[in-house]
Amino acid sequence: MTIAAFLAPDKWLLSDGGPRYVQLRQRLSEGVDQGLLKAGSPLPPEREIAAITELSRVTVRKAIQALAKDGIVIQKQGSGSFVASHAPQIEQSLSRLTSFSEDMSRRGMVSTSIWLERGVYMPSPDEVLALALSPDASVSRIARLRTADGKPMAIERASLSSEILPNPLLVETSLYEVLEQIGFRPVRALQKISAINLEEDNAALLDVAPGKAGLRIERTSYLADGRTVEFTQSIYRGDAYNFVAELRLAKE
Repeated sequence: MTIAAFLAPDKWLLSDGGPRYVQLRQRLSEGVDQGLLKAGSPLPPEREIAAITELSRVTVRKAIQALAKDGIVIQKQGSGSFVASHAPQIEQSLSRLTSFSEDMSRRGMVSTSIWLERGVYMPSPDEVLALALSPDASVSRIARLRTADGKPMAIERASLSSEILPNPLLVETSLYEVLEQIGFRPVRALQKISAINLEEDNAALLDVAPGKAGLRIERTSYLADGRTVEFTQSIYRGDAYNFVAELRLAKE
């Protein structure tokens, strides 16, 4: 079925069906659910939808804005509106210290990285504190967009003392794999998880609408001798992860 036939008003628009923009929003949402409007594909221009549905462009615009608010479509200034790409749901245990690459491989998914930053820098005050660095120390930073089966899942920004990782270019896929090879694989970590609303730049990288729910995770990892090895700040899609922790009754 063509999109023009699907949106023909005689098939769905009812005089007593409520506000017209709500009915159009529902019809477009059904098009997404049925796969007629595929993830990542553009919506027809407002004027085209208005001509097909015999509705005003104001009504069409309100319907698309409602879809964007619900995260069904993403509006990109100067480019139009696109059907959102929904990430797979991942259940992540909080009791295991693993890397993103290891998590995805265990699930049979292909993980890839888009590099955002990689190099040696002077540390920020937060890095000095988290990594217990001396004032004249330097840090290796690796920042990347992590994807699973081509879907953006998380933005990771890791910092390590340059004494532990003098050459961040060694990291091509898994950071923990490199750390294991050089004898600095962490054995424990502390994590802090916070709920956030995604800011525009992070939302664009994660392919979701600005303001959508996300998770900020700060991880500080340690070696067996107690030294801090890694400080990572990550932003996760809120619709992609379920974090699971096993709890046991405390003995008095």
